[in-house]
Amino acid sequence: MFTNEVPTSYSKYTLAKVKDIFSLTTNEKVDLFIDTPILEPSLFLQEILAYNLPLALASNSEKARSEMIISPILIELRKQLQDKINIFSGIEFNVESDNGLTGVCDFIISNSSEQLFISAPVVTLVEAKKENINAGFGQCVAEMIAAKIFNERSKNEIPAIYGTVTTGTNWRFLKLEGSIINIDLSEYYLRDIDKILGILAMGAKRGNSGNCGLGVSPSEANFQERE
Repeated sequence: MFTNEVPTSYSKYTLAKVKDIFSLTTNEKVDLFIDTPILEPSLFLQEILAYNLPLALASNSEKARSEMIISPILIELRKQLQDKINIFSGIEFNVESDNGLTGVCDFIISNSSEQLFISAPVVTLVEAKKENINAGFGQCVAEMIAAKIFNERSKNEIPAIYGTVTTGTNWRFLKLEGSIINIDLSEYYLRDIDKILGILAMGAKRGNSGNCGLGVSPSEANFQERE
């Protein structure tokens, strides 16, 4: 039973609540991104993760996982896409207060060269959780809806907005297309880092009117089809 009360921020949203308020339909599917090419990680990233992972797990806080695991992966993504995207961490993204689309987002990826403030199009939202990934879906979807509204107001609409909820070691991906939230039921682990990078890169590329318009060809970004 729903109440008429609107959540006051992203973190107050559940998946059921965000579906109800914004009239969304969910499409849940295993291997939603099975055809997405992988993106090979650099040796540098592999070394960083090998060193940082035990430290992050020992601390076992959301902050440690964000700083030691998630941030290096997103920085690697930016490097492989030749700095054509920008990453904002722990920044307020206040879009529509009446609907509770306000608050701090863990990570925002924009397909823009602007580094001093968030500029459209926002292409991917990354929500970090210490545990219980499913509980983060509502917050992540609310942030994706806010990104959609933000892009529309900036007259820089894109066909799909990607989202991920992650503990750093485990990753789940979502994609917003119109009023449909596609949820990948598959879970990816750090051993799948090439696939994680591939999905993140595809989200960034799709953020430019559905083409490869970041100025980076698949070969330049070291994409590969998984055999």
